[in-house]
Amino acid sequence: MSDQELTEDLPAVIAEMEAKVAEFPKSLMAHHHLALVYRKAGRQNDALKELHTCIEIDEASAESYINLGALYFEMGELEKSLEANKKALIHSANPAQAHCNIGLIHQQQGDNDKAIDAYTKATLNDPRLAFAWINLAAAKIGAGKYAEALDAARKGIENDPDYPMAHNNLAVALYYNDKFQESDKAMKKAESLGYPVEPMFKQVLAEKL
Repeated sequence: MSDQELTEDLPAVIAEMEAKVAEFPKSLMAHHHLALVYRKAGRQNDALKELHTCIEIDEASAESYINLGALYFEMGELEKSLEANKKALIHSANPAQAHCNIGLIHQQQGDNDKAIDAYTKATLNDPRLAFAWINLAAAKIGAGKYAEALDAARKGIENDPDYPMAHNNLAVALYYNDKFQESDKAMKKAESLGYPVEPMFKQVLAEKL
């Protein structure tokens, strides 16, 4: 089912999932799916309840901790999000996503050093995770490590050539490395892929061309 179909049919999907939970109250999958559709419907508190139920059923459910952390992040509960992702690290066979989420939290808190550490761990666990490289580039820019940021941004492109945000962050990294023509090319590529480039960045880059 597509996102559009899911959105249009949310009441029916929720009713179906609630019936599944009622029929199989100990089913981790049933509660987890219900949590996801509650989240899709904007019913955050109901989604939280279902995810906590998932963890009660299986305290080693890394996916439940990941989604719990994502939900808390959306709600602005950064410390609770951090706690959930740290638990995901303990139970996950591939902790790259949890490390990446922890990086996002630290970045949101303005701690670039901790963000860089978390994103670096994500790339070490899964070198193909483009999102980790892209955000590592942003954190490196924030820390003034422009050459390292450019290397990370290029890794992001290498792993996902059609990722709009990857081309935007590459444009920013190129700008800070005084590669203005290349930056403009990357920025236009980001826009062609649908990324909403920051108008202020477009202005300052135009002044360098």
